[in-house]
Amino acid sequence: MYSRFSKNLLKELLNEFRILYLTGPRQAGKTTLAQQIAKDLEMRYISLDEQTALASAQSDPHGFIDSFAGQPIVLDEFQYAPELISAIKLISDQLKPSERGRFFLTGSADIFSSAKTQEALPGHMARVELYPLSITEIMGGKFNLIDFLLAEKLSVPENLPSLNREQLAQTLIDGGYPELQNKSPRARQIWLQSYLQGRLFKDFESVYQAKGDYHTKLESLIPYLADLSGNLLKYASIANDLSQNDKVVKSYIEALEWMFIIKRIHPFVKNSAKRQTIGMPKLQMVDTGLACYLLGIKKPQQLLDSSFYGGLLESFVVMECYKHMAWSQESMKLYHYRDKQKNEVDIILEQSDGSLIGIEVKASSTVRESDFKGISKFAELVGEQLKLGIILYAGSRFLPFSNKGKIYYAVPLALLWS
Repeated sequence: MYSRFSKNLLKELLNEFRILYLTGPRQAGKTTLAQQIAKDLEMRYISLDEQTALASAQSDPHGFIDSFAGQPIVLDEFQYAPELISAIKLISDQLKPSERGRFFLTGSADIFSSAKTQEALPGHMARVELYPLSITEIMGGKFNLIDFLLAEKLSVPENLPSLNREQLAQTLIDGGYPELQNKSPRARQIWLQSYLQGRLFKDFESVYQAKGDYHTKLESLIPYLADLSGNLLKYASIANDLSQNDKVVKSYIEALEWMFIIKRIHPFVKNSAKRQTIGMPKLQMVDTGLACYLLGIKKPQQLLDSSFYGGLLESFVVMECYKHMAWSQESMKLYHYRDKQKNEVDIILEQSDGSLIGIEVKASSTVRESDFKGISKFAELVGEQLKLGIILYAGSRFLPFSNKGKIYYAVPLALLWS
């Protein structure tokens, strides 16, 4: 069993809020974590994946919640019973200001973002995303990428673990789902096939009122999106290539994001950068292992020889940023940047005070000064707001680069394994 660094954060939030909502992909480890916390805090655990409990919750939401007589409860797979929201809100409104940690909800679809559920719980609820395992959690380390980037001075260990291209490619193929980490390649393929079918035919219906033959449409759309990893998202182009309606394609993509299959990274359009920015989101796959399965990639060399490697490596780093935010000292907003001259920065991290960090992801084991062109152009637009610019690359040395009077850094990807 893998230790999840977000566990302490979740316990802390249960002491601060009446309701905690833990959301993220199915099989990312939410249920295991929720059961551990329920045991630690003596909360009642109920799974709405169990049909009797679900039927009761759907038929009499208020009676179902009242039956727990004020006991703190965990409601797992909450997205199956959105009818409970009004009942929970009623109870939450009646709690004393000092009462905290009454409801711990988990969901494999982000029900509070879907069109199906419009009612929110303002001020009552904290929301946390739990993704598949980070490399730090898989390796049993303690490194946090966000804390590293926010330190006053970058400090890179001298003896970083060795990481060759084949190992890095294998990491992308393995992905981060806990249950897959020790499975054989054949068993992994079978598991992913079952996982994908479950998401297509079960969870999709819980967040989207689909009409007609949506199964076939999804079966062609999802692999197409895996192919787009690290690229701008153009709905009309996708619809045209797949001979589908562009409005339907956009709505399906929104639902797939609520289900944590894909993630849309919005462009940085603030300040003077707004006039130059291409205002389209970038698409990233939440799990590169699932993406490789969708693309038919089973072996490291196959991935390295493909046109997908760079985009999937970018998706991997983007998701590591999100995963590490779950236990970093400070959370940040994440964007991408691309201007009309095609200068781009893969990742823009923004602190609450407006300070910015630019990150480029490079599959090569070498870095040249010209590789910092995108970060340098971005720096010209945002000025002193940019506090740090780095390239994460496949090499082994931590190196400074001077570009137009500013110092940027080449940082080994192996740092994530430290």
